[in-house]
Amino acid sequence: MKSEILQPVVLLAAWTMLVWLWMYATRLPAMGKVDGLDASGMVGGKGSDLDGVLPAKTQWIAHNYNHLHENPTIFYAVALVLAFVGAGDGFNATLAWVYVVLRIVHSLVQILWNRVMVRFLIFLLSGIVLIMLTAHAAMVVF
Repeated sequence: MKSEILQPVVLLAAWTMLVWLWMYATRLPAMGKVDGLDASGMVGGKGSDLDGVLPAKTQWIAHNYNHLHENPTIFYAVALVLAFVGAGDGFNATLAWVYVVLRIVHSLVQILWNRVMVRFLIFLLSGIVLIMLTAHAAMVVF
């Protein structure tokens, strides 16, 4: 079964992996520059514990990586449902592409510039698109 909606699904997954690589490519060197920070001796904790320790621009990437595991998880589920029931082409595929483009733009804004109101507006738009996709999936399966 091939469905058009699977292409934006794979692109968003690939984008997430690219941000993951970007995060480590910047975070690990930044950690090496912090006096007294020995990652080999760390026990427990979470990535946000490095806020205020590492440069903010380095952490912006990590924050965005985390964001790519929040609302997009709903997108993945809804897109796969639409593909599975044969409704992943046409307008739904277009909506999926719009969602993925908005999420990539959101990432770039957060990682490179991090203006909260701009991010919020992009997040809001992507949320509206996700609601539409979810409603379409509901109409098909109920």
